[in-house]
Amino acid sequence: LLNQLNLFLLRQAAVRTLAARIPYQQTEVYRFGNAIVDDWEGKVNAWPLDEGLIDYVDKTYGVESEDNGLYTANIISNPSISINGQSVDAADITPALLSEQLHEAGGIESNVATGYHAIEFLLWGQDLNGGEAGAGSRPYTDYDVNNCSNGNCERRAEYLSAVSDLLVTDLEFMASAWLTDGAARLALSEMDENGALSAIMTGMGSLSYGELAGERMQLGLMLHDPEEEHDCFSDNTAASHYYDGLGVQNVYSGEYVRVDGTVVSGPGIKALLAEIDAELTTELTADISSSVRALDAVLQSQHNGKAYDQLIAEGDVEGNALVQTAIDALIKQTRGFERAIVAFGIEGISIEGSDSLDDPAAVFSN
Repeated sequence: LLNQLNLFLLRQAAVRTLAARIPYQQTEVYRFGNAIVDDWEGKVNAWPLDEGLIDYVDKTYGVESEDNGLYTANIISNPSISINGQSVDAADITPALLSEQLHEAGGIESNVATGYHAIEFLLWGQDLNGGEAGAGSRPYTDYDVNNCSNGNCERRAEYLSAVSDLLVTDLEFMASAWLTDGAARLALSEMDENGALSAIMTGMGSLSYGELAGERMQLGLMLHDPEEEHDCFSDNTAASHYYDGLGVQNVYSGEYVRVDGTVVSGPGIKALLAEIDAELTTELTADISSSVRALDAVLQSQHNGKAYDQLIAEGDVEGNALVQTAIDALIKQTRGFERAIVAFGIEGISIEGSDSLDDPAAVFSN
């Protein structure tokens, strides 16, 4: 099928990829408080990536990087490459090759060979529009062996097939880890009450503050850099941010809407906090609702044709303000989480930070 990909099928693959991001992003709230999730996350959601490792790139990308010897390795074009002086046989593009030899090759985090963003690049291609309208526009003929554009169509299809299979395997691994006898479930259930609460509050606070408000939003806004956009090839960043925020609300409220529209619910942090401090519960509930609304406003801009990379562009006063409002709302809810941690009597929690929030001058000195 991949070797016969047409425009319709390529667009269908793109639509399904975006749909798959919706439930995944809502799980990121579990990342920072659970070591098994944090250790695994880089396999499926690592970013940003030096896409020249995978495939052809525009000349504006450049030909070399002093930090990455595989910056333009182009595994799709080259059946053999050298990593740290060792020859690697890449004649057959397999999940094992991607996960065991190419992903983070040479210890370089931007050598992202697996996961959602590698798939995103293979479906959309580079977004060469900067802060202007438009996402990546890879031609379907990049997969048409009978009318192949940009060469290596069969190997490109092999890569897309292998990386997609690997993503499914990695997601199945994590799903099984949360079953009754799974490693993640057991690790959490074996904790005492304070340990379990620490994991939950660390997850909500760190995603809200250091990761989402900081690394994924404030940093890109400060730099006005579209390359700091989380889903930079597809221009789906606003959706990813919104569903991250919704994931935090899910854990707080104890309610999740499944893909089929049914609802699973139970006691959340809100119910527990209400037993201790009703006033704080009211304030924190309002703050979380405000952050979700602010993230939704950014998402609605995307739906209305103005993507996230345009909103953070230099000189877009209204767009910058829209993003900053969401950042500020996330920071405010994190302060509420910190108060809740005190109310619960938990000690030793460390919420992830970001230079973009904690030491902005350091961003420009690096």
